[in-house]
Amino acid sequence: MRKYILLLIAAAFSLSAVYAQDVELTSLAQDSVEQRGRFLPTRQRIDRNIDKNKFVYKGEYMLGLTASYGKISTEDSDVMLLLNDINIGLRSTTIRPFFAYAYRDNMAVGIRLGYQFIDGGIDNASLDLGLIADGLEGMSISNLGLRNETFSWALFHRNYLGLDRRGIVGVILETELLVKSGTSRFTSGGDVVNVSRSRNFAAQLNVNPGLGVYIFPQVCVTATVGIGGLRYNNVRQFDAMDNVIGRRDHSSLNFKVNITDIQIGIVAHLWNNKKK
Repeated sequence: MRKYILLLIAAAFSLSAVYAQDVELTSLAQDSVEQRGRFLPTRQRIDRNIDKNKFVYKGEYMLGLTASYGKISTEDSDVMLLLNDINIGLRSTTIRPFFAYAYRDNMAVGIRLGYQFIDGGIDNASLDLGLIADGLEGMSISNLGLRNETFSWALFHRNYLGLDRRGIVGVILETELLVKSGTSRFTSGGDVVNVSRSRNFAAQLNVNPGLGVYIFPQVCVTATVGIGGLRYNNVRQFDAMDNVIGRRDHSSLNFKVNITDIQIGIVAHLWNNKKK
């Protein structure tokens, strides 16, 4: 009886060894296949898991509004030091509602409408270049006015990068294809007022990085700033009789921070698809 028990134990150990060897060979084969499918071998890969912090989840709909307000006065620029007795005031207001859809985690596409209003002018200013340019120190301007209205349409794509595991704070990288058109009205003179108008058209490919913070589970506050891109502008100028008196076409490619293009916004996430 003892001999049969020993034989059974030996057979069990043999079967276990064979099974373990088969499992090890299968695991090695799978690892080999995975390594061949990767761009780099496993030992050389560095995975920082930066894509695992989700800020926006697939399937979310977003309604948002960005707005900005700017004002230029006499004290806002060092260039004003060249002007004496200057009284300048320009105000700019921009409102841009948008709708977006997250087609993947941390990726969204959307459409944006916009309206911008600029109003103000220069009541009085005299140029004083001193010794820099003799004979120009007596130049003066007065009663210059500007009124501009612009409407815009844009398609945009946003990439998000969550900075924490809870998905409260995230980085925004936005690319935007923008088309806008509008009219400007210029006035000058004292007793006799001269009036001219212009029609403006622009197409732009912009890059707008920013930051987003959830203040409520489904409400996010964002701030983005324009850093430039590819731009084309067309301006046609008309006199008071609606005759074309000038035309200007201009295209440029530049990247620099535009402090006048800082957009503060609020976004409502209509479908909370966040995983617990």
